[in-house]
Amino acid sequence: MKKFILLLASAAIFTFSAKSQAYDIKINFKGCKDTMVYLVKYTFDQQYIADTCKTIKNGLIQFKGKKELDKGVYTLVSEGKSIYFDFFINENQKFVINTDAADIVANLKVTGNKENDQFFSYIKYITGKNGDFNKIREKTKGMNKEDSTKFMNEKILELNQEVKKFDADFMQKAKGTFVYDVLNLKTEKEPTDIPKAKNGRPDSVYQYYYYKNHFFDGIDFKDERIIRTPFFDDRVKKYFESVILMHPDSVILEIDKILAKCDENNLIYNLLIGYFTYKYEQSKIMGFDKVFVHIADKYILSGKAKGVYTEETIKNIKERVDIMRNLLLDAKVSELYMIDTTYGKPVRKMGFDTASTSKSITDLYYKNIDRLTPMFKTLYSVNAKYTVLVFWAADCGHCQTEVPKLHEDLKAIKSSIDYKVFAVQTKDELYDSWKKFIIEKKLNDFIHVFDPVHINNLKERFDIYSTPVIYVLDKDKKIKAKRLGADQVVEMLKTLELIDKENNKKVNQNQN
Repeated sequence: MKKFILLLASAAIFTFSAKSQAYDIKINFKGCKDTMVYLVKYTFDQQYIADTCKTIKNGLIQFKGKKELDKGVYTLVSEGKSIYFDFFINENQKFVINTDAADIVANLKVTGNKENDQFFSYIKYITGKNGDFNKIREKTKGMNKEDSTKFMNEKILELNQEVKKFDADFMQKAKGTFVYDVLNLKTEKEPTDIPKAKNGRPDSVYQYYYYKNHFFDGIDFKDERIIRTPFFDDRVKKYFESVILMHPDSVILEIDKILAKCDENNLIYNLLIGYFTYKYEQSKIMGFDKVFVHIADKYILSGKAKGVYTEETIKNIKERVDIMRNLLLDAKVSELYMIDTTYGKPVRKMGFDTASTSKSITDLYYKNIDRLTPMFKTLYSVNAKYTVLVFWAADCGHCQTEVPKLHEDLKAIKSSIDYKVFAVQTKDELYDSWKKFIIEKKLNDFIHVFDPVHINNLKERFDIYSTPVIYVLDKDKKIKAKRLGADQVVEMLKTLELIDKENNKKVNQNQN
C-alpha cells in the first residue's frame, strides 16, 4: 500500500475550508478482528488519516464528525495498516456499508449511496475477472510449455476483450458522475482507426501523438476531488516519466500546459507546483535543474504560488535558484582568479593562511595586490577547445581515488582531443598534503590551482557541497556537462567532439 501519514508537517502549506455539514459513515464488517481501524484519505501520492474508529463491537465500525469531510476517494485501513477496500465520500456523507471478512469485495453492499453502489459493482466485476485468470492458469498445470503458452494467450485475449467491453459500457453509463471521473483517470486513451505507415504497418508515430495528445482527456484539473483519488498521481507521473520527450524544454512546456488547466492557488495547482519543484530540484538527470529554475521563477518567486510555501521556504528557494541559474547547461561560467602550486608558499607567507576575518583578508589583499596580480592563474586564460574543471579536496577519500583515475583515463584521448584540466583544490589549508599528493600520484598533466586569497567564493558559485565536482566547458567556457563522475569524462569529451564534427559537416554541406 501507499505510505500514509498524519498531516502534521509538509513543505507545502494548504488550507481547507470547513463545512458545517456532518458525516456519519457506518461499516458493518462481519468477521472483522480489528479493535481499531482508520479512515484514510488519498491526497496525490500520500495518504492521510482522516478519522479513527477506536471501538469496534460486533464488527460495527463508525466514523462520525460535525464537519464535512473533503470529497474524494477514501480507504478503510486495518490496525496493521493493510487496505481493506476503497470507497467514495462525496456530497452524501451519511451511508452504511456492509461486507464480510470471508470475501470482502464479493460481499460489499451499500445503503443510501448510489456512487458507492456503482463503484462496488465495478470492482466486483474486475475482481471476479482476476479470479477467472487464476482459474485459467490452474488449468495449464500438466501442459507442456508450448501448449500452456498457446492456451494462456487465447484465454487472456478473451478475458481482455470481455473486460474492455465491460469497461467501455460501464463508463458510458457512468458519464457525468464522480465515479466516471475517478475511473477515467486510469483509463488509457488509445486510437481505434490507426492509419498505415509506408511499410504497411500501423503508424507508430500517429499512435504516439494520439496517445500523448489525449492522455488527460476528460480530466477536470479545476475539480479538487481528483487529487484525492488513487489514480491522479500515477497519471501525472507516468506522463512526465514515460510519455513526453525527456528534455528540459519539453518538460517545461508540459508543466506550463498542465498548470494552465488549474485554477491558480487551488489544491491541485498548489500540490502540482510542490511536486514538480521537489522533483526537478532533486533530479539527478543532467540539465533538468533548468526545470526547477523555471518553476521557481515563473510561479514561486513571481508570487503565483502563494499558498504553496512559507516565506522562509521561498527565501531558501530564491537563494538556491540564484546559484543554479548561473550553472545551467550552456551558461558561461564566471572567471576564477586562482594561485597555482608555484606561488603557493609566497602567497601563504603574506599572512593569508592565518587571517581569520573577512576584514583582515581584504586588508591583506589590497596591501599585496601588486605582488598578487602577476601570480593569478585564471580559468579564462586556459586555451583549449574543452576545459575539464575539477573541484576536489586532498583529504577527500573519494577524490583520492577519482582524481588519479581521471588523470589516467584522459591519457587515452590526449593526442586526439584538445582539452586541458583546471584542477581546483577547495581547501587552501591542505596546501602541503595537496602538493604531496600531486607529486606522489604524478598528476603532471593538470593545471593545479587553489584559492589562498579567498576571493572566489567557490562553494556558492559552483554549488560545491561535496567533492569531487566535475564540469566540462567549451572554448568559450560555457558549461557543456556537469557533475560527472571521473569515469564519464572521457566519453563525454568524445561525444562533444562527435557532435561538433557533425555540426561542422552540416555547415559545410549547406555552404556547398
